[in-house]
Amino acid sequence: MASTFTRTEKITLFSIALGCFLLHLITNLTGAYGFFRDELYYITCSDHLAFGYVDQPPFSLYLLKLSRLLFGDSLTAIRIVPTLMHTGTIVVAGLMVKEMGGKVFAIFIAGIAIALAPILLGIGSIYSMNSIDVFIWTLSVYLILRIINTKNQSLWIALGIVLGIGLLNKISVLFFGAGLFVGILFTNRQWLITRWPYIAASIGVILFLPYVVWNVTHDMAHLEFIHNASSDKYSGLNAATFIKDQLFYLNPIAAPLWMSGLLGLFFYAPLKKYRIVAWIYVTAFTILILNGTSKAEYLMPAYASLFAAAGVLVEQKLTSRSVAWIKYAYAMILLITSIILIPMVLPVLSVEGYIRYAKALGEEPSSNEGKELSDLPQFYADMFGWKEKAKDVASIYNSLSEDDKKKCAIIASNYGRCGAIDFFGPEYGLPKSIGTHNNYWIWGPRDYNGEVLIIMGGDLDDHKNDFESVALAGVSNCEHCMPYENKMNIFVCRGLKHEVKDVWSHEKHYD
Repeated sequence: MASTFTRTEKITLFSIALGCFLLHLITNLTGAYGFFRDELYYITCSDHLAFGYVDQPPFSLYLLKLSRLLFGDSLTAIRIVPTLMHTGTIVVAGLMVKEMGGKVFAIFIAGIAIALAPILLGIGSIYSMNSIDVFIWTLSVYLILRIINTKNQSLWIALGIVLGIGLLNKISVLFFGAGLFVGILFTNRQWLITRWPYIAASIGVILFLPYVVWNVTHDMAHLEFIHNASSDKYSGLNAATFIKDQLFYLNPIAAPLWMSGLLGLFFYAPLKKYRIVAWIYVTAFTILILNGTSKAEYLMPAYASLFAAAGVLVEQKLTSRSVAWIKYAYAMILLITSIILIPMVLPVLSVEGYIRYAKALGEEPSSNEGKELSDLPQFYADMFGWKEKAKDVASIYNSLSEDDKKKCAIIASNYGRCGAIDFFGPEYGLPKSIGTHNNYWIWGPRDYNGEVLIIMGGDLDDHKNDFESVALAGVSNCEHCMPYENKMNIFVCRGLKHEVKDVWSHEKHYD
């Protein structure tokens, strides 16, 4: 059984967790870059609570709804959950260190690696299911360590609940489940002759069942979404980029640390009893490599446990005076380089400051989706332009007669644009939007008949094929946004030539 925390260990863990929390909080309070594209969509989804959504299971959206009811809709309030999830991951990793026999240095180096890993900072900086996913994986590993150390079989019930909630948050927890099964086969096969793993699996399946039922009743929408995203949006990804990004996303300086944690779980005697954790990582890694178009971030939840194991290994192996300095020097280098990389994933600099910073590092704007970019990477560019779109649409909508306003729908084929109307629109007197992208398509055209529409995007000739009258009413410009979001045409269209229900059935866009 793990020993209790010393006062120094508690202070170390608390300080790192608090520092991470304050870093996120202060960044969000400045609000310099605004809401991320997906956040606007998630907010709308949380206003349409259901057992499932095209692009994700429902848990994160119920949690978002609860968070909004408690804290409101400010940028800081929306992001309080990912802030807490990142902070919580650090705390649970500290608990893992203690379970594996680590002390203050192990807690320190694992803590700063997790707190300042670029991808984990980025995931913790915006609302999505991903920050919850990282916390779920980390908590699940901690429960497995507790089962190993305490032989308390009732912890399998807690593990089943956590994994079930994890599946309801993001189905990539299936990779964890596959790794757990493989790990049991290789390390703790005796567990399979007890009822407890089966109880845990049953609990997980029962909790996940509502999303399975939702998919069955919605033509397996999530599978269609995954297929389309893999064959189109992420088709440029491959195994080589997946492996390369494992190194970059976590800070290349951290690579020796997590790699030593992985090897230590297999070969270092004091850690070998926990090597099931390594099998979880190896299995998930293998599945994602074989997939061929996996994003590197899919594996990021697995690294907190490797950092925890690495902390223990480094602390225990580098003890003599002749080599002890190495671990402290390495920890300082990791800390300094991680701090230098913070502006890559947290908007702590002005746009102009970030551009100068990126050029100094020789970093070019990047996108996982193969999109054209301008002066910012997609992660930052997708935080610009949304309120401007709502304002520009509102100026056109409010120029309509009162009779036309009652009949007018605002539509887009992009959930970011729809989300911008839904979130910022009420300030300008706009109705909720309709759309054809992901869950917007499922929500349908409501009671609009196509008599008057404001369409965000597209070109004049395409719309003329569908409407009796088409007028380019305005163009919405945005600085620093994604190029395809800049110079967005806004049309007022009248007299749809077809029945709305017939048009809608061909407009579905899942990706």
